[in-house]
Amino acid sequence: MFSENVAGKVVLITGASSGIGEHLAYEYGKRGARLALVARRENRLKEVASKAKSFGSPEVITIPADVSCVQDCKRFVDLTVNHFGQLDHLVNNAGIVPLSLFEDTTDITNFAPAMDINFWGSAYGTYFSIPHLRKSKGKIIAIASSAGWLPAPRMMFYNASKAAVISLYESLRTELGKDIGITIVTPGLIESEMTQGKFLSKEGQMVLDQEMRDVQVTVVPIRSVTEAAKEIVNSACRGDSYLTEPAWIRTTFYWKVFCPEVLEFLNRWLLLSGSSERETISKKLINLPGLKKYVYPESVRNPKFKPN
Repeated sequence: MFSENVAGKVVLITGASSGIGEHLAYEYGKRGARLALVARRENRLKEVASKAKSFGSPEVITIPADVSCVQDCKRFVDLTVNHFGQLDHLVNNAGIVPLSLFEDTTDITNFAPAMDINFWGSAYGTYFSIPHLRKSKGKIIAIASSAGWLPAPRMMFYNASKAAVISLYESLRTELGKDIGITIVTPGLIESEMTQGKFLSKEGQMVLDQEMRDVQVTVVPIRSVTEAAKEIVNSACRGDSYLTEPAWIRTTFYWKVFCPEVLEFLNRWLLLSGSSERETISKKLINLPGLKKYVYPESVRNPKFKPN
Protein backbone atom coordinates (compact mmCIF):
# COMPACT_ATOMS: atom_id res chain seq x y z
CA MET A 1 0.00 0.00 0.00
CA PHE A 2 1.27 3.48 -0.90
CA SER A 3 2.46 5.53 2.07
CA GLU A 4 3.01 9.27 1.79
CA ASN A 5 6.49 10.66 2.38
CA VAL A 6 6.00 13.73 4.58
CA ALA A 7 9.62 14.92 4.49
CA GLY A 8 9.55 18.66 3.83
CA LYS A 9 5.78 18.85 4.07
CA VAL A 10 4.00 21.21 6.46
CA VAL A 11 2.02 19.79 9.37
CA LEU A 12 -0.08 21.91 11.73
CA ILE A 13 -0.87 20.26 15.08
CA THR A 14 -3.22 21.67 17.72
CA GLY A 15 -2.95 20.65 21.36
CA ALA A 16 0.76 20.09 20.76
CA SER A 17 2.02 20.92 24.26
CA SER A 18 1.42 17.47 25.76
CA GLY A 19 0.06 13.96 25.24
CA ILE A 20 -0.85 12.74 21.77
CA GLY A 21 -0.24 16.13 20.15
CA GLU A 22 3.25 16.40 21.60
CA HIS A 23 4.23 12.94 20.44
CA LEU A 24 2.70 13.45 17.00
CA ALA A 25 5.08 16.40 16.69
CA TYR A 26 8.00 14.08 17.48
CA GLU A 27 6.80 11.40 15.07
CA TYR A 28 6.30 13.84 12.21
CA GLY A 29 9.66 15.38 13.12
CA LYS A 30 11.37 11.99 12.78
CA ARG A 31 9.98 11.83 9.25
CA GLY A 32 11.36 15.24 8.29
CA ALA A 33 8.14 17.25 8.28
CA ARG A 34 8.09 20.98 8.95
CA LEU A 35 5.84 21.78 11.88
CA ALA A 36 3.49 24.46 13.17
CA LEU A 37 2.66 23.68 16.79
CA VAL A 38 -0.38 25.23 18.46
CA ALA A 39 -1.44 25.23 22.13
CA ARG A 40 -2.11 27.65 24.96
CA ARG A 41 1.08 26.91 26.94
CA GLU A 42 3.82 28.83 25.16
CA ASN A 43 6.71 27.58 27.31
CA ARG A 44 5.69 23.97 26.77
CA LEU A 45 5.36 24.55 23.03
CA LYS A 46 8.92 25.82 22.88
CA GLU A 47 10.17 22.71 24.70
CA VAL A 48 8.27 20.43 22.32
CA ALA A 49 9.55 22.39 19.31
CA SER A 50 13.16 22.01 20.44
CA LYS A 51 12.75 18.27 20.90
CA ALA A 52 10.97 17.88 17.55
CA LYS A 53 13.94 19.56 15.87
CA SER A 54 16.31 17.17 17.63
CA PHE A 55 14.29 14.29 16.16
CA GLY A 56 14.79 15.62 12.65
CA SER A 57 12.25 18.31 11.82
CA PRO A 58 14.02 20.91 9.66
CA GLU A 59 11.83 23.79 10.86
CA VAL A 60 9.32 24.29 13.66
CA ILE A 61 7.24 27.34 14.54
CA THR A 62 5.14 27.71 17.69
CA ILE A 63 1.87 29.62 17.85
CA PRO A 64 0.24 30.17 21.25
CA ALA A 65 -3.51 30.11 20.67
CA ASP A 66 -6.87 29.05 22.06
CA VAL A 67 -8.73 26.80 19.61
CA SER A 68 -12.08 27.73 21.14
CA CYS A 69 -11.56 31.27 19.78
CA VAL A 70 -12.43 31.48 16.09
CA GLN A 71 -10.10 34.46 15.55
CA ASP A 72 -7.19 32.49 17.03
CA CYS A 73 -7.91 29.60 14.66
CA LYS A 74 -7.86 31.87 11.62
CA ARG A 75 -4.66 33.44 12.91
CA PHE A 76 -2.73 30.20 13.40
CA VAL A 77 -3.73 28.88 9.97
CA ASP A 78 -2.77 32.19 8.33
CA LEU A 79 0.55 32.34 10.20
CA THR A 80 1.39 28.79 9.17
CA VAL A 81 0.66 29.36 5.49
CA ASN A 82 2.34 32.78 5.43
CA HIS A 83 5.48 31.31 7.00
CA PHE A 84 5.78 28.06 5.05
CA GLY A 85 3.82 28.90 1.91
CA GLN A 86 1.66 25.79 2.15
CA LEU A 87 -0.22 23.40 4.44
CA ASP A 88 -0.23 19.63 3.89
CA HIS A 89 -1.56 18.00 7.07
CA LEU A 90 -3.91 19.50 9.65
CA VAL A 91 -4.02 17.55 12.92
CA ASN A 92 -6.96 18.56 15.10
CA ASN A 93 -5.97 17.18 18.47
CA ALA A 94 -6.72 19.78 21.17
CA GLY A 95 -9.17 18.55 23.78
CA ILE A 96 -10.27 18.48 27.42
CA VAL A 97 -12.20 15.95 29.51
CA PRO A 98 -15.02 17.13 31.80
CA LEU A 99 -15.76 14.67 34.60
CA SER A 100 -18.91 14.79 36.71
CA LEU A 101 -22.17 12.97 37.18
CA PHE A 102 -24.83 14.92 35.29
CA GLU A 103 -27.02 15.59 38.34
CA ASP A 104 -24.03 16.64 40.45
CA THR A 105 -23.24 19.47 38.06
CA THR A 106 -23.86 22.74 39.90
CA ASP A 107 -23.73 24.96 36.79
CA ILE A 108 -24.18 23.17 33.49
CA THR A 109 -22.54 26.03 31.57
CA ASN A 110 -19.25 25.10 33.27
CA PHE A 111 -19.00 22.27 30.76
CA ALA A 112 -19.54 24.40 27.65
CA PRO A 113 -15.75 24.39 27.02
CA ALA A 114 -15.99 20.69 26.13
CA MET A 115 -17.86 21.53 22.94
CA ASP A 116 -16.00 24.81 22.42
CA ILE A 117 -12.59 23.10 22.45
CA ASN A 118 -13.23 19.51 21.39
CA PHE A 119 -15.77 20.19 18.64
CA TRP A 120 -15.71 23.85 17.61
CA GLY A 121 -11.95 24.11 18.00
CA SER A 122 -11.65 21.32 15.45
CA ALA A 123 -14.31 22.76 13.14
CA TYR A 124 -12.86 26.29 13.16
CA GLY A 125 -9.34 25.19 12.25
CA THR A 126 -10.67 22.92 9.52
CA TYR A 127 -12.80 25.69 8.02
CA PHE A 128 -9.84 28.03 7.59
CA SER A 129 -7.49 25.25 6.42
CA ILE A 130 -9.60 23.72 3.66
CA PRO A 131 -8.61 26.18 0.87
CA HIS A 132 -4.92 25.51 1.56
CA LEU A 133 -5.36 21.74 1.92
CA ARG A 134 -7.27 21.65 -1.35
CA LYS A 135 -4.30 23.27 -3.11
CA SER A 136 -1.84 20.75 -1.67
CA LYS A 137 -4.18 17.72 -1.94
CA GLY A 138 -3.56 17.51 1.77
CA LYS A 139 -5.06 15.65 4.69
CA ILE A 140 -7.01 16.24 7.88
CA ILE A 141 -6.32 14.03 10.88
CA ALA A 142 -9.19 14.34 13.36
CA ILE A 143 -8.40 13.03 16.83
CA ALA A 144 -11.82 11.95 18.07
CA SER A 145 -12.25 9.16 20.64
CA SER A 146 -13.83 5.77 21.20
CA ALA A 147 -15.79 7.72 23.84
CA GLY A 148 -17.86 8.86 20.87
CA TRP A 149 -19.69 5.54 21.00
CA LEU A 150 -19.07 4.36 24.58
CA PRO A 151 -21.68 5.25 27.26
CA ALA A 152 -19.25 5.95 30.11
CA PRO A 153 -20.89 7.80 33.01
CA ARG A 154 -19.45 11.13 34.24
CA MET A 155 -18.13 11.77 30.72
CA MET A 156 -21.35 12.57 28.87
CA PHE A 157 -20.17 16.01 27.70
CA TYR A 158 -16.85 14.61 26.47
CA ASN A 159 -18.60 11.65 24.83
CA ALA A 160 -21.06 13.97 23.08
CA SER A 161 -18.29 16.28 21.83
CA LYS A 162 -16.33 13.38 20.36
CA ALA A 163 -19.44 11.85 18.77
CA ALA A 164 -19.97 15.25 17.15
CA VAL A 165 -16.38 15.26 15.87
CA ILE A 166 -16.84 11.84 14.27
CA SER A 167 -20.08 12.91 12.60
CA LEU A 168 -18.57 16.21 11.41
CA TYR A 169 -15.69 14.55 9.60
CA GLU A 170 -17.74 11.71 8.16
CA SER A 171 -20.08 14.30 6.63
CA LEU A 172 -17.18 16.50 5.51
CA ARG A 173 -15.51 13.52 3.85
CA THR A 174 -18.63 13.11 1.71
CA GLU A 175 -18.59 16.81 0.76
CA LEU A 176 -14.88 17.00 -0.05
CA GLY A 177 -14.62 13.72 -1.95
CA LYS A 178 -11.06 12.96 -3.00
CA ASP A 179 -9.81 16.56 -2.80
CA ILE A 180 -8.73 16.25 0.83
CA GLY A 181 -8.10 13.02 2.72
CA ILE A 182 -9.63 12.64 6.18
CA THR A 183 -8.45 10.15 8.80
CA ILE A 184 -10.72 9.90 11.85
CA VAL A 185 -8.79 8.58 14.85
CA THR A 186 -10.73 7.03 17.73
CA PRO A 187 -8.24 6.32 20.52
CA GLY A 188 -8.99 4.37 23.63
CA LEU A 189 -7.00 5.16 26.76
CA ILE A 190 -3.67 6.69 25.77
CA GLU A 191 -0.83 7.88 28.01
CA SER A 192 -1.56 11.61 28.48
CA GLU A 193 -2.42 14.29 31.01
CA MET A 194 -5.99 13.05 30.83
CA THR A 195 -5.09 9.52 31.92
CA GLN A 196 -2.76 11.03 34.53
CA GLY A 197 -5.85 12.57 36.14
CA LYS A 198 -6.32 16.04 34.64
CA PHE A 199 -10.03 16.87 34.26
CA LEU A 200 -12.46 19.76 33.97
CA SER A 201 -14.36 19.71 37.27
CA LYS A 202 -18.05 20.45 37.84
CA GLU A 203 -16.92 23.86 39.17
CA GLY A 204 -15.44 24.64 35.74
CA GLN A 205 -11.79 24.36 36.82
CA MET A 206 -9.03 22.14 35.47
CA VAL A 207 -8.03 19.88 38.37
CA LEU A 208 -5.70 16.96 39.06
CA ASP A 209 -7.65 14.08 40.58
CA GLN A 210 -5.86 10.74 40.35
CA GLU A 211 -8.36 9.10 42.67
CA MET A 212 -11.20 9.79 40.21
CA ARG A 213 -8.85 8.75 37.40
CA ASP A 214 -8.64 5.33 39.02
CA VAL A 215 -12.43 5.20 39.30
CA GLN A 216 -12.93 6.10 35.64
CA VAL A 217 -10.03 4.30 33.96
CA THR A 218 -10.15 1.18 36.18
CA VAL A 219 -8.29 -1.88 34.79
CA VAL A 220 -8.37 -0.91 31.10
CA PRO A 221 -4.75 -0.95 29.82
CA ILE A 222 -3.35 2.46 28.90
CA ARG A 223 -1.54 2.54 25.56
CA SER A 224 1.95 4.03 25.17
CA VAL A 225 1.61 7.49 23.62
CA THR A 226 4.80 6.99 21.58
CA GLU A 227 3.40 3.87 19.93
CA ALA A 228 0.00 5.48 19.46
CA ALA A 229 1.53 8.52 17.73
CA LYS A 230 3.49 6.27 15.38
CA GLU A 231 0.34 4.36 14.40
CA ILE A 232 -1.59 7.59 13.86
CA VAL A 233 1.01 9.05 11.49
CA ASN A 234 1.32 5.72 9.66
CA SER A 235 -2.45 5.65 9.22
CA ALA A 236 -2.60 9.24 7.98
CA CYS A 237 0.22 8.61 5.50
CA ARG A 238 -1.59 5.52 4.18
CA GLY A 239 -4.73 7.59 3.73
CA ASP A 240 -6.87 5.43 6.02
CA SER A 241 -10.42 6.62 6.64
CA TYR A 242 -10.40 5.38 10.25
CA LEU A 243 -7.95 4.30 12.91
CA THR A 244 -8.82 2.93 16.34
CA GLU A 245 -5.81 2.76 18.65
CA PRO A 246 -5.25 0.32 20.26
CA ALA A 247 -7.02 -1.87 17.72
CA TRP A 248 -8.83 -4.04 20.28
CA ILE A 249 -10.94 -1.04 21.37
CA ARG A 250 -12.80 -1.37 18.07
CA THR A 251 -14.57 -4.43 19.50
CA THR A 252 -16.49 -2.10 21.83
CA PHE A 253 -18.10 -0.52 18.78
CA TYR A 254 -19.60 -3.86 17.83
CA TRP A 255 -20.81 -4.35 21.39
CA LYS A 256 -22.50 -0.96 21.05
CA VAL A 257 -24.18 -1.99 17.78
CA PHE A 258 -25.24 -5.53 18.62
CA CYS A 259 -25.75 -5.58 22.41
CA PRO A 260 -25.90 -2.01 23.75
CA GLU A 261 -27.77 -3.08 26.88
CA VAL A 262 -24.83 -5.27 27.94
CA LEU A 263 -22.38 -2.42 27.42
CA GLU A 264 -24.56 -0.07 29.46
CA PHE A 265 -24.89 -2.64 32.25
CA LEU A 266 -21.12 -3.19 32.43
CA ASN A 267 -20.42 0.54 32.58
CA ARG A 268 -23.03 1.04 35.29
CA TRP A 269 -21.80 -1.93 37.32
CA LEU A 270 -18.11 -1.06 37.07
CA LEU A 271 -18.20 2.72 37.32
CA LEU A 272 -21.24 3.46 39.47
CA SER A 273 -21.71 0.51 41.84
CA GLY A 274 -20.17 0.96 45.28
CA SER A 275 -20.56 2.58 48.67
CA SER A 276 -19.71 6.04 47.29
CA GLU A 277 -18.62 7.75 44.07
CA ARG A 278 -14.97 7.19 44.99
CA GLU A 279 -15.38 3.60 46.21
CA THR A 280 -16.67 1.90 43.07
CA ILE A 281 -16.00 -1.62 41.85
CA SER A 282 -13.76 -0.11 39.17
CA LYS A 283 -11.53 1.49 41.81
CA LYS A 284 -11.40 -1.64 43.95
CA LEU A 285 -10.23 -3.64 40.93
CA ILE A 286 -7.42 -1.27 39.97
CA ASN A 287 -6.25 -1.15 43.59
CA LEU A 288 -5.66 -4.90 43.70
CA PRO A 289 -2.00 -5.47 44.67
CA GLY A 290 0.42 -5.01 41.78
CA LEU A 291 -2.23 -4.48 39.09
CA LYS A 292 -1.40 -0.86 38.26
CA LYS A 293 2.10 -1.92 37.29
CA TYR A 294 0.67 -3.97 34.44
CA VAL A 295 -2.01 -1.63 33.07
CA TYR A 296 -0.62 1.86 33.80
CA PRO A 297 2.61 3.10 32.16
CA GLU A 298 5.23 4.62 34.45
CA SER A 299 4.23 8.18 33.44
CA VAL A 300 0.68 7.48 34.63
CA ARG A 301 1.68 5.76 37.87
CA ASN A 302 4.15 8.53 38.75
CA PRO A 303 3.20 11.56 36.67
CA LYS A 304 5.28 14.71 36.35
CA PHE A 305 2.74 17.34 35.46
CA LYS A 306 3.80 20.08 33.10
CA PRO A 307 3.14 23.64 34.28
CA ASN A 308 0.22 25.57 32.80
